[in-house]
Amino acid sequence: MTLVSDSTSVTDSTSVSDSTSVSDSAPGSRSSAWTPVCRLADLEVERGRAALLGDRQIALFLLHDGRVHAASNLDPYSGANVMSRGIVGTRGNAPTVASPMYKQVFDLRTGVCLDTQGKEQLSLPVWPVAVDDGTVFIRDGGVT
Repeated sequence: MTLVSDSTSVTDSTSVSDSTSVSDSAPGSRSSAWTPVCRLADLEVERGRAALLGDRQIALFLLHDGRVHAASNLDPYSGANVMSRGIVGTRGNAPTVASPMYKQVFDLRTGVCLDTQGKEQLSLPVWPVAVDDGTVFIRDGGVT
C-alpha cells in the first residue's frame, strides 16, 4: 500500500478515497483531473520540493510515514514563494510546515494556520495528492 495525503491511500485496487476511484479519474488513468508532478524518488523525507502546477508554484512534502502533501509554495503572510523551504514537523497528530519567513505553522492536511505569530488568520492552499506506480499526482482544481 502506498500512502498519500491525509487519510487517503492508493492500493493495488487503485482506490484513492471512498468516493474517487483511480480508474475513474485519478493517477493511473491520466485523466485531466490529476496531474503528474514528479517521481516519488525525487522527494526527500521531511524536505520540501517546489514544483509547478500550471502557472502556480506548489510545495511537496514527503513525510516519514510515506505520506505526501502538497501546499502552495506562496507564504500567505510574506507573499514570498518559500514554503518548500519551511521546517516540517507535527503538532499533535497534524503534520505541519513552519514558514521560513515569519514562522507561522500550517497544518499540511488542511492548510489551517495553527500558530499565527500574533497576525490575522490566513490559510495555506493545499491539494489532494496521490502516488501511483512511483509517480506523484496532484488533483487539478483541488485546492482546499
